[in-house]
Order: sequence, then structure tokens, then C-alpha cells
Amino acid sequence: MEKTNWPSSIILIFFGLIGFLIVGCNQKLENNYKNDKPNIVFILADDLGWGDLSFLGQQYIETPAIDRLASQGMFFTNFYSGATVCAPSRSAFMTGLHTGHTPIRGNTEVQPEGQSPMPDSVMNVAKVLKQAGYVTGAFGKWGLGFPGSEGDPINQGFDQFFGYNCQRYAHRYYPDYLWDNFSKVDLPGNDWTTKGDFAPDLIQEKTLEFIAQNQDESFFLFMPIVMPHAELAAPEDEILAKYKAKFPNETPYVAKSKGADYGPDMAIPGYQSQPYPHATFAAMVERFDKYVAEVVSKLEELGLAENTIIIFASDNGAHQEGGADPDFFDSNGPFRGYKRDLYEGGIRTPMIAYWPGKIKAGTKSDTPLAFWDLLPTFSELAEVKPNLKTDGISFVPTLLSQGEQKTHDFFYWEFHEQGGKQAIRQGNWKAIKLQVFGKDGPIVELYDLSKDPGETQNLASANPEKLAELVQLMDQAHSQNSKFPLYPTERESLK
Repeated sequence: MEKTNWPSSIILIFFGLIGFLIVGCNQKLENNYKNDKPNIVFILADDLGWGDLSFLGQQYIETPAIDRLASQGMFFTNFYSGATVCAPSRSAFMTGLHTGHTPIRGNTEVQPEGQSPMPDSVMNVAKVLKQAGYVTGAFGKWGLGFPGSEGDPINQGFDQFFGYNCQRYAHRYYPDYLWDNFSKVDLPGNDWTTKGDFAPDLIQEKTLEFIAQNQDESFFLFMPIVMPHAELAAPEDEILAKYKAKFPNETPYVAKSKGADYGPDMAIPGYQSQPYPHATFAAMVERFDKYVAEVVSKLEELGLAENTIIIFASDNGAHQEGGADPDFFDSNGPFRGYKRDLYEGGIRTPMIAYWPGKIKAGTKSDTPLAFWDLLPTFSELAEVKPNLKTDGISFVPTLLSQGEQKTHDFFYWEFHEQGGKQAIRQGNWKAIKLQVFGKDGPIVELYDLSKDPGETQNLASANPEKLAELVQLMDQAHSQNSKFPLYPTERESLK
């Protein structure tokens, strides 16, 4: 056979092409590996009640984007928030620990700005996902550590934060500044007298930018949106105009505290007067829904929707502050209680999980779960096994309809205002203890949620053995916290 003599130039081109293909294949594999973990988006409403969503029976307010998530995803009918107020609820989510164990158990204020800081020694969901290679961002209201403290979001595992560090400042929708990581961003259109920039709109812009900037990375996006928390405020746009027309004969809300209204002496913690409280509350909820639609649209536009799981929930039940009228809107739906209650209306949240192609559309789960289950769930989705103590369990088997779902032995909550409260749910039994450190001594109630989800029939006297069992379990679920003592003996020992 005759030997073929190829020109050296052709040989060089041939091997160059081979090398290019090898590099290209390796690069493709590298990119696929970088993006093989799903993006995780947690959208958290602030003080949104069960009945504030139209798919759950709301008659006045339109929430088409959230309704779509429910119809095309999985709705959890027995899901609980971390607590009945803001900071401890977020702490339970971040740490995977219920309020008997999580470090932040109340809304303890720090002057001039911020709340009691989350210890930097505590592992949390952002740190776990960051270790798993995720880019992490939080946009909205923080409340777990004053600016620059160990509890600052940038010191708690987030690569980027934009919004309100302080819960008190989040009472104002037209503040004179927001925080961008450690930098103050002045809003010259807002000087406590004029209303120029609606802060949630600015935060939403940064949220959408985060998605676009990190579309080639696996990212964790935490969206603690401040609406519809009081104050009642919304831009003068078509959404507000629609609800003004729907509620033409409003009774104005007049601020109760001196200096609460806009002006030179305005009090930050107070709530402004509002001439259109019903219309404004409804507009705030629909504006929140609009933000949800924009996030879903951005994910679809960038081709990220099928590799992104969205979790939607509220941090606690409906509030009654700043002119809000939950009874008019039937905000707590079939449940008893509001924010600051440990009845179902204060802690049960409408939770939705949406993941096109992975979570079966239009499904429901009755499995009882809670905020402290999100950390182990997100960890499993990110394929990481953190070495940490958690009160939670992963509900990935339920989300993906694969394997056996573990269940909780019990759920526990504690609240450190209004004389102290505790609650525990075991199966369908729920016990609530009131006046834990009050003058009149503890009052204990018992309910069977399977027959009485509205908690109207106190069965304590008819079931003394079950009540005693649950009260003992409450004591075991609570661990002492020097910053947030609950029992009288704890409080005395800290004096």
C-alpha cells in the first residue's frame, strides 16, 4: 500500500481542530456542571394572611401571578411560618431551628437602627448554599442584625443585599435611604416630607438585576418583600386607582402616635395616616403579586424557569396595624387569630412550590411542615449535607413525588410578647399556653385541628392526660436563651 504524505500544514490544522473540540467539550461539561444545581428563589410576604389571596377565596383583591404558581405548582395546606412576628420567623427559616432553639426569638430593637444580631457562629441556609457554590442574594427587609454587625446579611452568607436592614425603618415605604451591602443609598426624592421613590419598586429592580447578572451561575435568591406590612402606602398608579374606584366611601385611618405622619418631626416606628386604607391595602397586595409575575417572567425570558424552584410563603398571619382591616378582607380565612397570636391564623401560611417540569402542576400536600424545613430541603436540592443541628426535615420527596416523606413528631412555637405564649402541635392535637410569665399564671387550651381547624372548641378539661403530655413536650422543646428568656425562672436568673 502506497504511503500518503500529508502536508505539514494540513496535519497542524487537523490536530488544531481536535484540540479545539476537546477544549470545547470540556468547556461545555464545565458549564453544565456549574449549572446542574437548581436555582432557588424564596419569596416571602410580610404579614400576608391566608385569605388575602384570590385562589383561597379573596373577594376583593386580585393575585393572578400567585394563583398561577398554585395552579401550576404544589400548594401546601398545612404549612407553618417560623413565628408569629417578623424577626423570629426569619430566624427560624435561616437557621432551620424552631423558636425554642433559634437564636432570635423576638423583635428586640437596637438604636439607632436595627435589631438584635444573629450570632456569626450559627450556620444558616445562605452559608450552606454559598458553600455549595451558589451565589446568594437577599432583597427586601432583613431585621436580623444592625448594619455592620455580625448579624448583617453580608456577614450571614449573602453576597449581595439591597433593602431595609432595620424593621422599624421598613415601616416607611418612602425612606430617605436604603442599604446596598454596607453602603447607604440616599433617596433624595424622599425627605420624610415628600414621597418620591417607592422603596419596594427600587428593591424589585435590584432583584431582577441579580437574576440577570447571575444567570450563568447557580443562585439562591431570598426575597423578603416588605408588603403588605404596615404602613399602608402605595404609589398613585393604575393599581391604586382601580381599588379607589372599588372602595369609593372609605373611612380614613388617622395615625395614633404623635409625629407618625410625614413631616419634620415624623416618628420612624409609627404609621402614617391613610385616607384610603382599604384601597391602599388591596393595591399593596396586588403590587406584591406584580413583583412575583416579574420574577417568573424574568426567569422565563432568560431560559431559567425549568432549572429554578420558587417557594412562596408569608412570615406570619395578617396584621391589624396602621389602618389594616383583616376582618373586612377576611384575611385569616377559616382560621382564628392574627399576627402575634399562636392560633392558626397567626402562624399558618399559604405555601406554594413551583418548578416547571419537576413539580406536578395543580397538586396539593396536606403534610404538616414549617419554615425550619426549608434549610434541609434547600440543602438536598443543592446536593450538600451540612454538618449542623436542625429541627427540620427535607420535603424533597413530596416536591418531586419520589421516595418516602419523613414527618415531624411535633411542631413548637413560642412568643415573647403579651405575657408570653407557647404552642405545640402533635398530630391533629394542638395545645396553646397563654400568660406564660403573666401575673395571672399560665392558661392552657387544647384543640383538635382535624375537627376544629378554627380552634373554637377548647377541649382541655375533657382531655387532661393529652394536655399534660403536650405541656411537658412544650417544656422540653424550649431551651434557655439569655437574650430572649421565656419562663419566670429564666427571667429572674438574668436580673
